[in-house]
Amino acid sequence: MKKTKMLFIGAGFIAAFVLWTVLVSFVDVRAIGPNETSVGFAGLNGCVHDLTGVNMRLYLITDWLGLVPIAVSLGFAALGLVQWIKRKSIFKVDRSILVLGGFYIVVAAVYFLFETVIINYRPTLINGFLEASYPSSTTILVTSVMPTAMMQLRARIKNKILKLCVINNVGAFIAFMVIGRLVSGVHWITDIIGGTLVSAGLVMIYASVSE
Repeated sequence: MKKTKMLFIGAGFIAAFVLWTVLVSFVDVRAIGPNETSVGFAGLNGCVHDLTGVNMRLYLITDWLGLVPIAVSLGFAALGLVQWIKRKSIFKVDRSILVLGGFYIVVAAVYFLFETVIINYRPTLINGFLEASYPSSTTILVTSVMPTAMMQLRARIKNKILKLCVINNVGAFIAFMVIGRLVSGVHWITDIIGGTLVSAGLVMIYASVSE
C-alpha cells in the first residue's frame, strides 16, 4: 500500500509539472528577458529577479558543484558494474541499483528533451549567449540524483552516527544548490519550481519501485 501511494504521489507531481509547464508557456508571457526574450509569469519572475539580481560568482560555484551529483551517479554505476562482474550476471545486481540506472536514464532524457524543446531562456546572458532555462537542469540533477543517493546510503551505511552525518550533509547540499541557483539570478523562479516538481515526481516513482 505504501509503494502504491508513493507511485500515485509521484504521478501527481509529474502531472503538476506538465500543468506548470503549460501555464509557464501561456500565462502572462512578456518580453522581459535579454534580447527581448519572452517568459511566462512575467510579473512573478521579473519581481523575484529584481530582488535577487545576478551573482555570477554564486552561479559558477553552483555550476561546478553540479559535478557532485554526476560523480555520485558514476559511483553507483561503478558499484553496479562491480556487482555484475563479481556475480557474473546482470540479473544478480541489486534490484535497487538496476532501477537506479533506469532512473538516471529517464533523468537524462528529461534534460535533453528541454535542451531541444525550449520553453524560455535565462534571465541573463551567459558568456554573451542565450541559454535554455526551463526547467533548471542543475535543479533537476541535484534534486533527482541526491535524494535517490540518500535512499541508497540510508540502506547501505550501517553505522548510525555516520549515516545521520552523511544524510544531513546531503540534505544541506541539496538545499544550498536549489537556493543558490535561484539567488544567483541565472534562472527564473518558474524554472526552479518546474525542476523541483519533475524531480519530486521521478524520485517518488523511483522509491515506489526500487525495492
